[in-house]
Amino acid sequence: MAIYIIKRLIYMLVSLILIVTATFFLMQAAPGGPFTKEKDVPPEIEAALNAHYGLDQPLYKQYFDYLYDVARWDFGPSFKYKAMTVNEIINNGFPISLFLGIESILIAIAFGVVLGVVAALYHNKWQDYSAMIVAVLGISVPSFILATVLQYVFAIKLDLFPVARWESFMHTILPAIALASSPMAFIARLTRSSMLEVLANDYIKTARAKGLKKGTITIKHAIRNAMLPVVSYMGPLTAGILTGSFVIEKIFGIPGLGDEFVTSITNRDYTVIMGVTVFYSILLLISVLLVDILYGFIDPRIKLSGAKKGE
Repeated sequence: MAIYIIKRLIYMLVSLILIVTATFFLMQAAPGGPFTKEKDVPPEIEAALNAHYGLDQPLYKQYFDYLYDVARWDFGPSFKYKAMTVNEIINNGFPISLFLGIESILIAIAFGVVLGVVAALYHNKWQDYSAMIVAVLGISVPSFILATVLQYVFAIKLDLFPVARWESFMHTILPAIALASSPMAFIARLTRSSMLEVLANDYIKTARAKGLKKGTITIKHAIRNAMLPVVSYMGPLTAGILTGSFVIEKIFGIPGLGDEFVTSITNRDYTVIMGVTVFYSILLLISVLLVDILYGFIDPRIKLSGAKKGE
């Protein structure tokens, strides 16, 4: 396990360097500049701004300076918010995005697993068809479309939830549901397929022959093995939740990191774009590593390292 984790950390470091490099040069290749506005900036002012932020330096020097700053966890100043740094923007926005993300992941896993288990236990019955209809709708309808429908129905027409903003727990429910809909549907389909496969195994048939109750067989024997594909999906699920929150936060007016990222693109705030991209990349790399380690704990038959081919 220790050797595996060390190897993965090295791979993560290499991946992060590649991500930082790609992000940096993509921003450099983008048309215009951080100080490009509708009205022309006087050349002397633009030159002074470029000198202040080090943008007049050779490209290779800017790149290595940025690598050094990222290694020190310093993403630099914001070009739009003069009194704030990118680190401060991340510190202010990320806790909100994290809360929304965790709530969405819990909703997706809880309802997705329940739908998948019910569909498998009542295979080819109305419960199965109903669960799969919900899953198909969740996959087919984009989250931003669902978000507007939820706002219209539950906030405007029924007046059950606030339309937007982030002031209480009630403000989190609609955006969390909108964000969780697609992963919930995917988890339901994964769980259903895995459960059907597990329920057909010999040890499940043996448990039934011994007279064990259906609930005992499902909870103690079937669900644990059926959860392995769901655990594998946790890495992509985290990625989908984090990136999906960009649009959802904008629609619901949530002052999270996703909203700051969208705003920074509009404002050509390149340091914020790069900083948020690198920050999210680190989170995703760590989440994938944790999922792989968790996978080994759930199924001890899986060896993360040291296993020979064929074992």
